[in-house]
Amino acid sequence: MKAIGLLGGMSWESTALYYQKINKMVHHKLGKLHSAKVIINSVDFEEIAALQAKGLWQEAGTYLAEQAQNLEKAGADCILVCTNTMHKVAAQIEDSITVPFLHIADATAKEILSQNIGKVALLGTAFTMEQDFYKARLQDYGIDVVIPNEADRKTVHRIIYEELCLGVINPDSQQQYIAIVERLIAEGAQGVILGCTEICMLIGELKFAVPLFDTTTIHAKEAVSFSLNENKNSNSANLHKSAAIAGSIL
Repeated sequence: MKAIGLLGGMSWESTALYYQKINKMVHHKLGKLHSAKVIINSVDFEEIAALQAKGLWQEAGTYLAEQAQNLEKAGADCILVCTNTMHKVAAQIEDSITVPFLHIADATAKEILSQNIGKVALLGTAFTMEQDFYKARLQDYGIDVVIPNEADRKTVHRIIYEELCLGVINPDSQQQYIAIVERLIAEGAQGVILGCTEICMLIGELKFAVPLFDTTTIHAKEAVSFSLNENKNSNSANLHKSAAIAGSIL
């Protein structure tokens, strides 16, 4: 079993879910008293959120790259960043380490394609929904990505930072998210990506007319597969490279 390195704390609420899900998956697969080999480096999210708000992504990437290096030095055999938004600086992190970096969007794309879905809606922070770093990664796989309207994007973003990152589950907010998802489905979305690792806390257990893609669970599953040598040819870098090549051929 390989050691999984989790770069977390953004927020700690979702990092706790990663730890729980990864251990439950390993125990389900191996039984007995087995649990996952996990190394966690949890940062202070207030510091990261301040850099996000100021647009200081380069500085945030440099800091997270250093923390990823610390995970590798501690013995991690792969690195996961336990947040969708901070994959904006994934290249900086990946370039700083020598062990595989498991990209959350690659794992999510693989799951979407396995269900023969070509058009998905993306929920997440404003950074994730509005900027290209995440959408473009999915589009490299031939997946069409749509996002909520401006008012709905503001609602989704506000609830993430003011409630979910603080562990607050508000029934009114859940109803707002349900309405937003229903509008996206009405606009033709064949699936919905919960593209913030906290969103599953609010609507992850609900049923809609289309599948929900819980990125926290998907990413955790990818980590377990790597740890147990189940996906020898599907690390994130290779997946993305293959998709890009296929896209250029098409």
